[in-house]
Amino acid sequence: MNTAAKSETGQEVVAANATPLPPAPLSESAAIISMIERMAGDATIDIARLEKILELRERVETRNAQIAFAAAVANAKAEIKPITRNATGHNAKKYADFSAIAREVDPILSRHGLSYRFRSKQAEKITVTCILSHCDGHSEETELSASADVTGNKNAIQAIGSTLTYLQRYSLVLSLGLASSEDDDGRAAGSGETITDEQAIALGDLMESVGANPALFLKYYAIESVNDLPLSKLAAATAKLESKRAK
Repeated sequence: MNTAAKSETGQEVVAANATPLPPAPLSESAAIISMIERMAGDATIDIARLEKILELRERVETRNAQIAFAAAVANAKAEIKPITRNATGHNAKKYADFSAIAREVDPILSRHGLSYRFRSKQAEKITVTCILSHCDGHSEETELSASADVTGNKNAIQAIGSTLTYLQRYSLVLSLGLASSEDDDGRAAGSGETITDEQAIALGDLMESVGANPALFLKYYAIESVNDLPLSKLAAATAKLESKRAK
């Protein structure tokens, strides 16, 4: 049993024969890692067995990192509010630009050990990959591709830059599963509602896969860009393109 006495200064002094407190119990994963480290230091263990031990440790660490990542994303999303659409596109559609998204999500992601970065490449299309990472080591990637945005008399560099910004914004939104709320600008949603940017990307990919002529598509629907397609016509347009694939 622990015994203690008071020193001249009034401080409590534990006797030399006091029983030490038991160590705090280890978590399951910490216990496994501790066991692996002890076994790895045993010279009698053969190399093949040691390799299996190290593989087990790697699997445990990978699983723990995945769990920590999922928990961090869930906790961060619980704090992120719907992001106000603060900008207006070429077709008068409101959207949240990248700076508005970053202002809302960056401090929250940082508090939960999360960060993001982008990787890009250009071939027939421009491709951007958003890499969402957690401080424990796990990361996940979301990839989007689109053609250079040549609308609005942009030069070649401006067209590429516009698409890069667009893909960065949407790959981050998809990575986090974000929602957005539209500003009340007096326009009620109705028959004039156009397709979303995600639907426009999917429709552009479909046109390319079936060999459709984008210019003829725009002319047929009397629109300046795919984004201007009325939502009410999306199903019919998709069916028409799919029928071209069948031929």
